[in-house]
Amino acid sequence: MQTGENEQAMRKILDMTRLISILFLGIHFYYYCYRGFVKWNLTMNFTDRVLTNIAATGIFRDFYWTKLLALGFLLMALLGVKGRKDEGQRITPALGYMGLGVLVFFSSGFIFRLKASTEVLAMLYMIVTTLGYLGVLTGGTLLSRIIQSHWNRDDIFNLENETFPQEERLLENAYSVNLPARYRLKAKLRSSWINIINPFRGLLVLGTPGSGKSYFVIQHVIKQHIAKGFAMFIYDFKYDDLSKIAYNAYLKHRGAYAVVPEFYVINFDQIMHRCNPLEPSTMLDITDAAESARTILMGLNREWIKKQGDFFVESPINFLTAIIWYLRKYQDGAFCTLPHVIELMQADYDDLFTLLRMEPEIEVLINPFVNAYINDVMEQLEGQIASAKIAMARLSSPSLYYVMSGNDFTLDINDPKAPKIVCMGNNPQKIQTYGAVLSLYITRLIKQVNQKGKLKASLVFDEFPTIYLNHMDSLIATARSNKVATCLGIQDFSQLRKDYGKEQADVLINIVGNIISGQVAGDTAKGLSERFGKIMQDRESISINSGDTSISKNKQLDLAVPASTIAGLSSGAFVGVVADDPQEKIQLKAFHAEIINDHKALLEEEQGYQEIGQQDLRSEQIQQNYKAIKEDVRSIIETEIQRLLQHPATAHLVLKK
Repeated sequence: MQTGENEQAMRKILDMTRLISILFLGIHFYYYCYRGFVKWNLTMNFTDRVLTNIAATGIFRDFYWTKLLALGFLLMALLGVKGRKDEGQRITPALGYMGLGVLVFFSSGFIFRLKASTEVLAMLYMIVTTLGYLGVLTGGTLLSRIIQSHWNRDDIFNLENETFPQEERLLENAYSVNLPARYRLKAKLRSSWINIINPFRGLLVLGTPGSGKSYFVIQHVIKQHIAKGFAMFIYDFKYDDLSKIAYNAYLKHRGAYAVVPEFYVINFDQIMHRCNPLEPSTMLDITDAAESARTILMGLNREWIKKQGDFFVESPINFLTAIIWYLRKYQDGAFCTLPHVIELMQADYDDLFTLLRMEPEIEVLINPFVNAYINDVMEQLEGQIASAKIAMARLSSPSLYYVMSGNDFTLDINDPKAPKIVCMGNNPQKIQTYGAVLSLYITRLIKQVNQKGKLKASLVFDEFPTIYLNHMDSLIATARSNKVATCLGIQDFSQLRKDYGKEQADVLINIVGNIISGQVAGDTAKGLSERFGKIMQDRESISINSGDTSISKNKQLDLAVPASTIAGLSSGAFVGVVADDPQEKIQLKAFHAEIINDHKALLEEEQGYQEIGQQDLRSEQIQQNYKAIKEDVRSIIETEIQRLLQHPATAHLVLKK
């Protein structure tokens, strides 16, 4: 117990032990240097009789025995010494003093072999032995001043404390994506695996540009899912970075499919294949038309996403819905394509409203516009319609018209009888225009993919915020049972909130089960850090004052991966959490590791890639298609107006102002 009486008693015991050590050393000197003491007249009859009695015990039977006793009692005295702790004191000089002292202490006996007078040898021996003794004493005292602490002074960022055990087993199944990695546990590097065993719960890949999202994660998702027989859709923001990977994986693993899939590419700059996103056979009722209208207009006017429900947002959507559904019903959808919709929108109000009034299913949608036109409320009408017409006019391009008016394939990519791998390329210079059209394709594709009894499918979206998909959260929530895996690549949560609005973005962020994040900062890093949770960390504090030094150690829960660590991740380093399923539990879900890529093998593989074949297409064909669509719309208007005018019963329905 740390009481004054106990400390005083301990000090007396140590003093006595040290005195016994010095006494043994003095007896040793007096016995073995006796002739020198005689010469110096330092002997007495009393001391000689005492020494004779001591010698009778056999203590001097060996030259080193008394030395060992002196050193032993000195070491016992040093065990209880409490020197004032010094933060800068190191063990090396202390052990150096002790080692040198012991060496000098025991080797001083060789001095007696020198040729010199008895007095000189005796004096020299005692001085050298005393110096060795003092060396041991000094070293022991320095040892008592060392702070017994495991505190790593080189770990100024607390990196070792923030390490935690991670999954080192390879857990693979028919749907999994497995990424080899290595992580640090205290001071050791260990191998691990990032096992995304349930990709159907959604995968969110985050990271600033250059953090390695595509190179370390997304390309492996594509390769491994194709190798496991998934039907696949890839939104390739920077065509053909991911498309080329998918195409060569498809060539390599076609044998993994029961029915060999077809490979298709939608690209407006390098036209490969044609596909009609408004294919009439997939437009089952007017709600499909409404969903398509909302998607295309939200993609063209991103600010409308945050204003859904406003009069001047919903009016253009209703207007576009009416036109789409009219063309779907006209001649059983023979002209139901987005190019025909765009051209019909630009028709004169007299002709347009006359046609739209003929379709009973859209009467409720079109009546407000017709009434405004009849009552000559043109300012309100233009406010309702002009925003849609102006936005849609941006899509009036021969190449867009050509791609969207053909039917090389349908969007049911996971049809077991006709599986497909579809890549859609965007152009960073034309994000707003192409992104809106691709959003329509993807919306229609998702509706057909998310059905029961279909082939397992994987949907990969690089730079997801550059397109608009309404109810993406519903896809992730419901597609799990239909074996549809979704991988979303984004740079930052703030980017998603800017383009989708806070509410939709927060739902998307929170509903995803698997997260892999490279370097991100700000609120994104803070939110991820809280999601990864806390671990038990060692804490140690040292208090040094003029009288004493104290060390306190404790354990406390702290963030496993602080926001500052996420903000400072190197390229290829990722943090995240994976989801498991009832059949295959994962105890260690969180990870902070460096994903291992075989750079040399990947480079050799990339150099051997085959290029995606180009379609031999002449510009005259594109222009002819462009003109044909305009002619189709003129023909529809003229034919229908003429038909109405020919019958007295319907002639009055033709609007004229």
